[in-house]
Amino acid sequence: MPQRSNEFQKLVFLLKQHAAPAGATVTESKFLIDKSTGKEQEVDVCIEFTVANVADSEVAPLLLTQLPAEVRYVLGDQHYNTPELRAECSRHNRELVATRRGPYPHTDGGVEVRRLFHKLRSQAIEPFNGLFKNLFEWGGQMPVKGLRRCQLLALGAVLLYQLVLLYQHLHHQPVGVNIKALLRAA
Repeated sequence: MPQRSNEFQKLVFLLKQHAAPAGATVTESKFLIDKSTGKEQEVDVCIEFTVANVADSEVAPLLLTQLPAEVRYVLGDQHYNTPELRAECSRHNRELVATRRGPYPHTDGGVEVRRLFHKLRSQAIEPFNGLFKNLFEWGGQMPVKGLRRCQLLALGAVLLYQLVLLYQHLHHQPVGVNIKALLRAA
């Protein structure tokens, strides 16, 4: 286990600060069971999220209470468009903007709002996906086999990416610039 330093404490503090709103728990120094050996192993930092063992649409009504009061619109995909979620949004004075089933073109009141949100989403997410694939040189398939290994590799890559952005921010460097060179130099 590495000796604790002020820099390490700052990192743990920042991880806690940024992970808590997403529902994560950050623990400094935790013992976990290694699934391959069955033995306890200590990790420096453990970030735990709620297990995704139920459909998003089932959990969504429970998450509405965690949103700030000023949130008036909830954007969801087709599977969020349920009577239960619509009713829950209504109880919280929010409007559910979700894709509707049925033949196109849709003519309901929310069609233009959904079109705008989906356009903004594709402009924000697709460039990130391209950058991410380029950064980790994942042009096609994942470089590992098996669901668990793919999940761990992708999660590790996202965490590493976030740590690089945090490093750049803390060292007053342009955030998001020359990430590939920074990773190769490490």
